[in-house]
Amino acid sequence: MSQLFAFQWHITDTCDQRCKHCYIFAENTNKSITSMTFEQMKMVIDNCIDFCNKFNRQPYFYITGGDPILHKNFWVLLEIVKEKNIEFTILGNPFHLTDEVCKNLKSYGCEQYQMSLDGLKQTHDWFRKNGSFDTTLEKIKCIKNAGINSAIMATVSEKNINEIVGLIDVVVKYKVDTFAFARYCATSLEKDINIEPLQYRIFLDKCYKKFQQYKDSGTFFDFKDHLWTLYLYENGLFEIPKDAQEGMIYDGCNCGNSHITICSNGDLLACRRFNSKVGNVFENKIANVWLNEMEQYRNYDKFEKCSKCELLAYCRGCPAVAYGKTHNFYSADPQCWKQC
Repeated sequence: MSQLFAFQWHITDTCDQRCKHCYIFAENTNKSITSMTFEQMKMVIDNCIDFCNKFNRQPYFYITGGDPILHKNFWVLLEIVKEKNIEFTILGNPFHLTDEVCKNLKSYGCEQYQMSLDGLKQTHDWFRKNGSFDTTLEKIKCIKNAGINSAIMATVSEKNINEIVGLIDVVVKYKVDTFAFARYCATSLEKDINIEPLQYRIFLDKCYKKFQQYKDSGTFFDFKDHLWTLYLYENGLFEIPKDAQEGMIYDGCNCGNSHITICSNGDLLACRRFNSKVGNVFENKIANVWLNEMEQYRNYDKFEKCSKCELLAYCRGCPAVAYGKTHNFYSADPQCWKQC
């Protein structure tokens, strides 16, 4: 079976929220709201399929925005995706979900619907908008009743790091299928998530103990942040395979390996979480971009710290977080506590 290749596809910037940590409107650039036309979306699908055919991969779409449901051609797009037999997840908001909407999503093949909770009620609503926390919790049941996997994602920063352990209790209570978190990626040199390395390790330890408490709850805890690999390694919960081949990359950051982002204006990004334009989907073949412009993100010996670490092939921290602090993709992850 061919490996999946993930396309994070922003079909529109239209959204009911203006989250304080949104990458689309970062830096107060007064960016105009853009959405792909129906013809452009068909071009994207053809370009993605062309790429996958050339590299023997299976496309997987993470359809998002903005809120993708607000795109006027959202449902027509899903018809084409279903016709092409492409698996997909929706990354969206809770505000326009109903039993009927979720039932329709399932009929088109939606495997998972991911929403966000960025802390407990007061903090989350401060990040997003009043009422967002309660509405998100309310719609979990709606998603699950339709037979779609419900996922909650949290973005961790100094503002909410002390609330994430409590948030784990909440998602288990509401029977969320999958829970994960990743760190906020600062969008300029003037910003930092202000979390010290050992502070982050202690945080991961608290979360892991909570995960163990709920290991039979039915909620799957996704170790999305790659520093989990370091934590598990140090605690004897991850071992480097004895048959590992030198020079191979087995896990860790997907940038340059199995993921690319497509923005609503067609720009191709190596990663959505930092300034990494490598082309435009309407002007360039993704296959050509992958072999050329994307190569700069596969120079693994350039990692200033990770290249000296035995976990290079499995971790590499989060280069986007590193970029947010230093504007250098290959600089050390600012929350990595390992001495190399």
